[in-house]
Amino acid sequence: MEIELFVVPGCPNQRLAEEQLREALDGVGLSGETFTTRVITDQGEAERSGFTGSPTILIDGRDPFAEPGSSPSVACRIYRTPHGLAGAPGVDRLRHALRAAAGKGGGV
Repeated sequence: MEIELFVVPGCPNQRLAEEQLREALDGVGLSGETFTTRVITDQGEAERSGFTGSPTILIDGRDPFAEPGSSPSVACRIYRTPHGLAGAPGVDRLRHALRAAAGKGGGV
C-alpha cells in the first residue's frame, strides 16, 4: 500500500494529519506501513498530483475523502467530521479508508 500526505508549506494541520494517520494505521493492524509527506508549492504541481488542499491523503493514488467538484489548488482543506469541521479527516474515517484499500471490507 502506498500512502502519501500532501501539504502546503507551513500547513497548520500537517502534524494533526500525520498523528491521526499513524493512529489509524496502528488501529487497523498496519503499524508497519509508512507514509511519505510531500510539500506542494505551486498550482501546476497541485494540478499534476490532484491536490485539492492541505492536507490531502492519498492511498494507492486515490483520495478517499475527495469532494465532488473540488478543483486542484494550493490552499488549506477542511474536512467534515461527526463533530463538525476539522483540519484533517478523523481517525475513524481514516481507519475505514485504510481497511477498504487493504481489502478488509468497507468503503468510503
